[in-house]
Amino acid sequence: MPKQKMKTHKTAAKRFALSGKGKLICRNAANSHMFLHKSGSRKRRLEIEKEVDKGNRWRMKRLLGI
Repeated sequence: MPKQKMKTHKTAAKRFALSGKGKLICRNAANSHMFLHKSGSRKRRLEIEKEVDKGNRWRMKRLLGI
């Protein structure tokens, strides 16, 4: 009987990505609506993708099948 393959969690695959150096990258929260009361500098800061924190890194890697 063949070994079972690890399946990728598709919603996690849409939200997280691997950088060239192998780091997990994700989008910032609060960056989808209600832009009128946010300052321009805050909106520009939210555009930049960030690295997944150390506490959740193992969980995201497991969901992505890495």
